[in-house]
Amino acid sequence: MKIIEKISEKNKNLNQAKPVTIAFLGDSITQGCFECYYDEKGTLQTVFDTNSSYSTRVKEILNALYPAAQINIINSGISGDTAVGGNNRFERDIAPFNPDMVVVAFGLNDAGQGVANVDKYVNALKNIFEKVKNIGAECVFVFQNMLNTHVSCHLQDDRLKAVAAGFAESQNTGVVDCYYEAAKATVEECGVEFCDIYHAWKTMYEGGVDITELHSNKISHPYKQLHYYIAIKLIEKMFGA
Repeated sequence: MKIIEKISEKNKNLNQAKPVTIAFLGDSITQGCFECYYDEKGTLQTVFDTNSSYSTRVKEILNALYPAAQINIINSGISGDTAVGGNNRFERDIAPFNPDMVVVAFGLNDAGQGVANVDKYVNALKNIFEKVKNIGAECVFVFQNMLNTHVSCHLQDDRLKAVAAGFAESQNTGVVDCYYEAAKATVEECGVEFCDIYHAWKTMYEGGVDITELHSNKISHPYKQLHYYIAIKLIEKMFGA
């Protein structure tokens, strides 16, 4: 991808090449959300740690490869967001930064709306991809991890258990798979690079891994260590692997 050429040029020519900007548009995983809990008002809250998010890891790894290059990261992930929401806020949260590349990651919250709304998801993705093209940026789409497949014994709050049961149903009945397949077809149609994290999780699951326990909240947010994996796969994609 051209993004690597730009980073390499900045690394070699600090005074003449412009800084490189990579923007991330997504949901809670992109934002850097991990554990969940209910506060004293009964509102579901999330532990945020953007320093452990995969966008930060992308910068760390790229700067290890190109130590002199100035790489600006725009993390526009919002917890609970969907592709429709990302499309609606693109002009506010992405376009003003004039990024060289945009990483788009939606699907899990969208799947929570059921298979009847998959067309809305697809249309929103197409609109986002077109907007990325119109601002002259490269685009990579990420379909994230699997959701939990059962209610973890580590969840003690009955309210969280209920949330986990609903997410597990979405995963186990094929709803998430439906959105994954729709996303695959859409990125191919639109000519967008596809970073397929979901397939890796499926492979682990079929190999006997309890993927529910790979989530920090035991539902949907991967452990911090797994954000490194997302970052590495994205960088591999940038290099054309």
